[in-house]
Amino acid sequence: MRTRIYGLLLLAAALAAIGGTAGGETKSGLHRGAVGLESASALAFAPDGTLFVGDSRGAAIYAIDVGDDALPLAEAPSIGDLDELLAALLGTTPRQLLVGDLAVHPRSRAAYLALSRGRGDDAVPVIVRIAAADDVRLVSLDDVPFARAALKKVPPAEAKDRRGRSLRTFTITDLKYHRGTLYVAGLSNEEFASTLRTLRYPFDGPGTATSLEIFHGAHGRYETHAPIRSLLPLEVGGEPQLLAGYTCTPLVTFPLRALADGAHVKGKTVAELGFGNTPLDMLRYEKDGRPYVLVINSSRAGMRIDVADLVKAGAIDAPVDRAQVTAGVPYVPLPLGGALRLAERDEDTLLVLARQKVDGSLALYPYPKRRL
Repeated sequence: MRTRIYGLLLLAAALAAIGGTAGGETKSGLHRGAVGLESASALAFAPDGTLFVGDSRGAAIYAIDVGDDALPLAEAPSIGDLDELLAALLGTTPRQLLVGDLAVHPRSRAAYLALSRGRGDDAVPVIVRIAAADDVRLVSLDDVPFARAALKKVPPAEAKDRRGRSLRTFTITDLKYHRGTLYVAGLSNEEFASTLRTLRYPFDGPGTATSLEIFHGAHGRYETHAPIRSLLPLEVGGEPQLLAGYTCTPLVTFPLRALADGAHVKGKTVAELGFGNTPLDMLRYEKDGRPYVLVINSSRAGMRIDVADLVKAGAIDAPVDRAQVTAGVPYVPLPLGGALRLAERDEDTLLVLARQKVDGSLALYPYPKRRL
């Protein structure tokens, strides 16, 4: 409760805060009120501008009308000291900021960041809107049109992993919206904990929860507990698939038709992208009429994967020598070291959130697709 009260006071104090559809109207399925975020771990936008926020601590997905529909088109920001700017906005220091995710509004092109002010139990979740280097504002969550979908069978708040981390924080590890459906990666409290949830929007039903199993080549075994770290709905060979990246680093496909409530699905491991690495984000883009997937990593260069290679990929179902580093689907390395999150801004440009190698500061900048 103390965290929530402090968060409300902080947001109310921001004179530049924005939020909500103009004129008091609300989009279908939303009602006005205060959004009770306990955390903000993942973001995604629907084509109509509805913002989805994954709240792992609160075990819920929020759909929020952020009120951008009639606002001017935002600039493509290039900010080299973003952590200093955000710390000043939130009245804290850069070390007390934790970035959750990046998304771009489909109409205004403004960038949205999910952040935590603080890193402990009293951390305050906030959403920040960036329309230009000199236009960075808190998004008001006090009185906005929103809807909430609760997630069931989530890890208990007191449960820990072998490193002492709260399993509840892995309830939602990534979130993507695709053709009316939200795909939510994370953990459940089931025996096979790695779970892919789906929710139709507007939130008019219970959704589904599918437990997942993969073969991890670098570990030489089948696994059911490691959550997907980044996901991407994608057509592969004419069939809708989910491309999933796991820590250490299997790349796996799951057919969307196999996802059903209570089902247990084995994925097809198509690549190992480097022992000790984590895939931080993935997106699909086109270049010269060909579809590609871009993967950014915690300890590897960026990777460009041709979707045509995913179509003809075989399955990795035997141990992979760690000294081999990578296996399976080929990729082209790209100079995106330090990148933390990606978002498509328009047909020509991406936005990249990155840690700069020189001083470790946080930067947000546009990146032309032609250079990929």
